[in-house]
This record gives sequence, C-alpha cells and structure tokens, in this order.
Amino acid sequence: MKDLYSFLESGLLEKYVLGDSSDEENKTVENYISKYPEVKSKYDLLQDNLEIISELNAAPAPHDSLNFILDAVDETKVVHMHARTKRVSIWFSIAASAAAILFAVTSAFFFYQNQKLMDENQVVVDEIFDLRSDIQDTNSKLESVMQQFMRLNNPETEKYIIRGNKRAKNLKTVAYINPKEKTSMIEVVSLPQLPEEQCYQMWAQLQDKMVNLGILDAASTDLRSIPYTENAVAFEITIEPKGGNETATVENSVANIKLQNNK
Repeated sequence: MKDLYSFLESGLLEKYVLGDSSDEENKTVENYISKYPEVKSKYDLLQDNLEIISELNAAPAPHDSLNFILDAVDETKVVHMHARTKRVSIWFSIAASAAAILFAVTSAFFFYQNQKLMDENQVVVDEIFDLRSDIQDTNSKLESVMQQFMRLNNPETEKYIIRGNKRAKNLKTVAYINPKEKTSMIEVVSLPQLPEEQCYQMWAQLQDKMVNLGILDAASTDLRSIPYTENAVAFEITIEPKGGNETATVENSVANIKLQNNK
C-alpha cells in the first residue's frame, strides 16, 4: 500500500492522462491501473475532467456573422449621382464605403472572437483549478482511507464485535483498539430504530466510572475515531435521551463487552 500511495502522490498518472509520460512510465501506469481499483477510479475521473475541458476549449465560428455583415451593409447609405461625368467618383465612393464597412465588420468580428476566447480561456482556467481541487480532495480521502487501513491491519490492533442483548437483538458494532498507539475506532454495522426522543450512546467502563465515547448514529456507518480510554475494562452501549446523557443509564444497557487486557 505504501507503493500505491507513493505512486498516486508522484503525479505520474496525471502525466499519463495528458500524454507527457515516456514509454517506460506508460507501462508502469498501465500496470497500476489494471492492478488497483483505486488507481483505475482516479484515472477515469481524470479522463472525464480532461474531456470536459477539451469540449469547453472548442471555439466554433459565430452563427450570426453573415447577418451581422448584411445588417451593416443595409445600414450604409450610398449616394448615387446621375451625372455620367462623375461615374468614376461614384464607383470610387462606393468602393471606399464598402471597404470601410468591411473593415468595421472585420474589426467587430475579431473583437467579438477575442472577447469570446478570453471568456472561454477563463472557463478553462477555472476548470483546471476545479480539477486540481478534485485531485487534492481525492488524495486527501485516499490518504485517510490508507491510514485507517494501516491501523486496522496493525498487529497491535484488537478487534471487538459488540452485539446487542435481548432489548436490541439486531445491534452490531465493531470496535478497534490499539493500546500501543492509544487509538480507538468504531464502525456501526446496524442499529435498531429508536423513538425520535431517544438515542444510542457508547461508554468506556472503568473500575469506578463510565466515560462517554459519543452517540452512535445508524446513518453514519463510516469507520470513525472515538476517544481512547486508558485502563478501560469494558465497552457498553445504553439507550439515552436524544442528544446524549452526562451519566450512563445502566438499566437501559443494550450491549456490553469486556476488553482482552482485563479478562
């Protein structure tokens, strides 16, 4: 997993997507993509974002260019002179007027195009920043998952499956305790539904008191950290009023498990 984390941090995958990687780097990236779902997921995300940016960068010609020129021509008044002696100057005036119109239209067209390209470039810049932000968020989430994975697979980590008693038969949570690193984590697997005015609260039992470890939520099934309690002899889950209680209501206990170091 360290190799996977180093690879994702190296930026090699981004180079591969942009086509800046060498043949040897291509082989390395393709090997990681086929081997690790995490890399494949990030590769697909980069591909999708790159495709969006490419589409936004395309600059089609304005559809109303011809109408714009025709309108400009219609609005130009050409003075016709009837005298044959001035026919040359008339045509010269017409040509000069047409040239002026063409110059004005061309200038307006290029100004419009330039403004549009500037706007699209700003959109591309914003998309690139969003892409970088997405990559940073993905890396941050991946780092958090990897840290949790390393903790769970640490030989010093003890696993406790906490099951409910008769009052909450379907209750099941899993606690992970590492006394060496002094870390504790909890994973909610299932919690029976309670009335709206009640909640489940977890406690660490010491020799002379109960320490509050927080409220358990059925909607939050992600692995999360809980306070590590030194010299705890057991974990207990009770039913308390909504929002939690300062002291455990022992008679409302629905689950209890003793810890290994105090058997």
